[in-house]
Amino acid sequence: MAFAITQNCCNDASCLSVCPVNCIHPTPDEPDFGHTESLYIDPRTCIDCGACADACPVDAITRVSRLPADQAIYAEINADYYRDRPVVAEWATPKFPPAAINTMPRFDVAIVGTGPAACYAAQALLRVPSSRITFYDRLRVPGGLARFGVAPDHTGTRRIGEHFRSMFTHPRVTMKLGVDVGVDVSHATLSERHDYVVYAVGADTDRRLDIPGIDLPGSMSARTLVGWYTGHPDVPADAIDLTGVRRVTIIGNGNVALDAARILTADPEDLVGTDISPHALAALRASTVSEVVIAARRGPEHAAFTRSECQALVTRRGVEVAVSGPEGTKQSIEELPMSAPASALQNAAVVDLNDNDVVPALGSARRIVFGFGRAPIGVSGGQRVDGVEFEDGTVVASDLVLLAIGYRGRPSPGLPFDTAKGAIRNVGGRIVDDNDARVPGRYVVGWAKRGATGGIGDNKVDSEETVEALLEDIADAPPSERRRLGRVKLRSGR
Repeated sequence: MAFAITQNCCNDASCLSVCPVNCIHPTPDEPDFGHTESLYIDPRTCIDCGACADACPVDAITRVSRLPADQAIYAEINADYYRDRPVVAEWATPKFPPAAINTMPRFDVAIVGTGPAACYAAQALLRVPSSRITFYDRLRVPGGLARFGVAPDHTGTRRIGEHFRSMFTHPRVTMKLGVDVGVDVSHATLSERHDYVVYAVGADTDRRLDIPGIDLPGSMSARTLVGWYTGHPDVPADAIDLTGVRRVTIIGNGNVALDAARILTADPEDLVGTDISPHALAALRASTVSEVVIAARRGPEHAAFTRSECQALVTRRGVEVAVSGPEGTKQSIEELPMSAPASALQNAAVVDLNDNDVVPALGSARRIVFGFGRAPIGVSGGQRVDGVEFEDGTVVASDLVLLAIGYRGRPSPGLPFDTAKGAIRNVGGRIVDDNDARVPGRYVVGWAKRGATGGIGDNKVDSEETVEALLEDIADAPPSERRRLGRVKLRSGR
């Protein structure tokens, strides 16, 4: 009986190195890696040893015979990935640290940020005995996205924070919290203090949607809601007011949108004991939200959410999940392969958003409606939002509108910025200036490197690529020589 990878998969590939029979794919050297929503165990090859389950940092791997009813589908999902793929017995060429790893001179690295990308970079750096690391974070609580971006009811995924916690007390690590790099200390000063600087600052602003009314009171970023229910220090307790709110419309259909819809329609008592903020729990207990509409600009075949997040919605009790869209939407969903995210909606009822019916009474089943083919053209209202207008003529009465069309990074004075990507300018993790010349001693990882794409585990390979580049640079020029060249560059303004 094989094991299966379930909803919590973080994709960081920790399980791969311990599998004795190479039955977990895609691996980092395979084309699919980074393009699937999770890793998958091949039931034809799995020998049921359980090593992968022990290694998984987020408890995403379970013996098939022990899958609860609401996750039994993952046995089939894992098997389905291999339906048209041959058994892969060959191992990739192993990768080893540089031969000189034990003879490298001492070097000091500043890592700006304490989220997953920062921690994966630190893990890779701490393999070098001569490394010293100083974390900087503008918040006084470490963890970044793992602490303030993961929904409180995703307890498995939130365990990634426990996986990193011991690193913050490592004898070669120093923590400097409550320090805003670029404000409290300049980027130039940081480069003077440390041999190398790695930026892991993520993406903390929203993509802009330029439609009339988007800035009306009652229209806000879903990021604000996430910070509100996770207790982010930047989001006040009264940032979200659910008083009198019956219908919420979310523009966008990525995983953030689904998290928001799930929390807003959750039974508050199911959130007791999680890391949800006390003020959010109190507000949800008094909430009158009856329906959440998730508006997707395109059809179900282009769904931006993952199948596992959608699966978590359709298996909940007490919350109806329905779909709405142009003619043929339901048929399109039924024709999707199992691996397609929206295939989890194949048993969902079809409703008409034009009638503006809201689930009538609090205490009855709440409802989440996936509205496909709904391109927003405006948010209506006088003193406050009262609806969302869509390109097809549909108007959905709404008491609260959340924008969830993606995040992007923001520029920081002193760092070269790629406005198109919303990330720090870099080549393979090495920061480059506006003329594509390398900036000595400065590196970047995570969303700040590649733009706001990918989940927590995708940062592992990304961060290791950057650290490999840093170690190559140490071999080419010792830290003392690098810092001399860096100071010349900073003084000359180049």
